Amino acid sequence: MPQPPRPLLVTADDDLLDDLLRLAAAAGSEIDVAPDPVAARPRFRPAPVALIGADQAEPCLRAGLPRRPRTVLVARGAPGDELWAIAEPLGADHVAVLPEAEPWLIEQLAGPPRQPAVSRTLAVIGGRGGAGASILSAGLAAMAVEARHRTLLIDADPLGGGLDLVLGWERVGGLRWSGLAGAGGRVDPPALLGALPHRGDLVLLSFDRDELSGVPAEAMAATLDAARRGRDVIVADLPRQLDDAAVLALQAADRTLLVVPAELRATASAARTLAQVRPHCEQVAVVVRGPAPGRLKPREIARTLGLPLAGSLRPEPAMCQDLERGTAPTAGGKGPLADLCRRLVTELMTAPVVAA
Repeated sequence: MPQPPRPLLVTADDDLLDDLLRLAAAAGSEIDVAPDPVAARPRFRPAPVALIGADQAEPCLRAGLPRRPRTVLVARGAPGDELWAIAEPLGADHVAVLPEAEPWLIEQLAGPPRQPAVSRTLAVIGGRGGAGASILSAGLAAMAVEARHRTLLIDADPLGGGLDLVLGWERVGGLRWSGLAGAGGRVDPPALLGALPHRGDLVLLSFDRDELSGVPAEAMAATLDAARRGRDVIVADLPRQLDDAAVLALQAADRTLLVVPAELRATASAARTLAQVRPHCEQVAVVVRGPAPGRLKPREIARTLGLPLAGSLRPEPAMCQDLERGTAPTAGGKGPLADLCRRLVTELMTAPVVAA
């Protein structure tokens, strides 16, 4: 049987390491140690608690390690103001100062390992403008709900037209990005999910009609944290011009789908988009959308981009007409889009967990 993940300590400070090893022994626990964020990344999210030494706080922030619950900054002696300032953007729940915090840290290390919630994240991004990423995102969310997965659909593209319109939810009340941004990213996860527009097991976070500003990174981090605790599937529709919030979503994604129309210029544009995406998510695949005016084959496009082919879509005129009338894609559960989304959701939820 595989061993459960152990608490993780990120530090290159030998004195701090000695202190934490002593506290772990007092707690009857073993800890994993990483000297820097590069070594920590594969074990960071699965760890039941992540301890970041003061010496590695800034390197971890620069490395963009994903925000996660139970992250603690640990310092010896009186920490400077800069350490307290870095705690919030790093996503730390606590700052523990030794030796005063030793009893509390022993309690944290002595608790039984907490297995993270089984939650999968799928990012979707268009290889060019109008590629159809929003329609694919909405279809994936709908098919995830059909498979009885609690699902959050995130609209992170302020220039995308609005996923509420794609779903026909523009009159469904609830919190939008502007309201969440006003909370400064400090929200209670169940309260956040309950405040968003929802129907059944599908929850949506999108923009107000007159809202053109981007997504604050703090709001995205809070949303992803809440969703990992309360949703089975997270689908994020991302902008082609990556901002800090989109980068956070890509780093959290188990898989990213690049949607590319079957055209030569769209493939060239997708290659530039892919160059931005690759540094933040290793698991990228392409979905090719027809028609193909030049008779480009989906596998040729995938080969040109150097990506696995996740699937292809042929045109659905009836679905386009339904969208204009406010009917969500895949509403009937039939057709090429529904079939592809159903398969992609199954693959997502049955794939082995890959540490970020």
